Amino acid sequence: MLLMKAGQYLAEKNISINEIQKPTVQSGEALIKVLCAGLCGTDMMIYFGKHPRAKAPLAMGHEFSGVIEEISGDSLFKIGDRVVVEPTISCGNCSACISGQNHVCESLQLIGIDMDGGFAEYVVVPIDRLHKTPDHLSDSIASLAEPVAVAVHTVRKSKLKIGQDIAILGAGPIGLLIGLIAKLNGANTIFISDISPYRLKVAKELGFHVLDANRISITEEILNRTNERGVDVVFEVAGTQTTAEQMIDIIKTQGEIVVVSVFKQPPTLNLAKMHYREISLTTTRCYSSDDFKTAIDLLAQGNLHVSPIISHELSLDEINKGFLLMENPETSLKVLIKP
Repeated sequence: MLLMKAGQYLAEKNISINEIQKPTVQSGEALIKVLCAGLCGTDMMIYFGKHPRAKAPLAMGHEFSGVIEEISGDSLFKIGDRVVVEPTISCGNCSACISGQNHVCESLQLIGIDMDGGFAEYVVVPIDRLHKTPDHLSDSIASLAEPVAVAVHTVRKSKLKIGQDIAILGAGPIGLLIGLIAKLNGANTIFISDISPYRLKVAKELGFHVLDANRISITEEILNRTNERGVDVVFEVAGTQTTAEQMIDIIKTQGEIVVVSVFKQPPTLNLAKMHYREISLTTTRCYSSDDFKTAIDLLAQGNLHVSPIISHELSLDEINKGFLLMENPETSLKVLIKP
C-alpha cells in the first residue's frame, strides 16, 4: 500500500499530519500532486467544527494548484501538465444543473469539504474539474484562481456600472479581490472597511479608500463622503450583525446590496428601511465554470495585483501554524500551504 502525507481535520481545532493511503485513479480521473493550496474562511469553519457537511477525518483544501501525475480516460490533459482544480462537484440532474447553473446545484459538493482535498501530497480529481495553468503563472498565484472566481462571480452578479461608487464591508481576501475586480469593471470610489489595521494597510496599498471600523462610524463616514447620498453598490463580506445593519444604512435609494458572506448566525434586518427606498438585495454562491476560466485568464494576463493578499507560504508540516495565523486577522490574509 502506497502512503502519502496529509493534514487531516480530526476534531474541533485538531489538525494532524498523518500518513494515509495514497488515492488511486478510476476512469475519468487524474491523480494530482498538490503544489500549493490556500487556507480560507470555509476551512476555518471546518476547523472550528461549525461546517454542516464536512466530516472527520478530512484533508481540507479546495483552493489548489498541482501537476498531473497519473490520468485515466480520454482527455486533452497529459501527465506533467500543471493544473488548477475547480473544486465544485454537481449532480447534473437537478433543475439548476439542467438549466446550466451547476454552481447552485441542489446537492453541490466541493473537493476539500465533502471529500479529501488539497492539504495533502496527492488528491484524485475528476478530469472535467481541471484547468491548464498558464506556463508563466506561478503555483502560488495559480492557487488563487478559486477565490478570484468568487470575486468575478460576485461582481458579475451585481448591477455595477462604470463610474459608480461602492463599499465593501470586510477587507479579508475575498473583500480585497472583489475590490480589484470591481476596479477592473469601472468602479469609481471603492470604500472598504474592517476592524483589522493590518488588513486595512494592505487595502490602502491596493488603492482603496479604507475605513477603520474601530475608530469611526462607517455609516456616518460614507454618508458624509457621498453628500448623504450613499453608495451605488454595497458588497457585504464580513458576515456580522453590525455589517448587516451598515449595508442598509449606507446604500443609496434604489441601490443594490450584494451579500457574499455565509452568516454564522442569522442577522436581524430592518426590511422597512429597504422597502421605502426600493433597495435591491442580491446573494451569491461560489462561481460558474466560466467565472473560473475568467479568473485564470485575469491572473495570467497580470491584470490583478494579487501578491499583497498572500501573507504566508508554509509547508504541509506547518499547517497548524497556518490555522493559528488565520485565527488572528492581525497577522494574516491568504495563507498558502505547499505540500
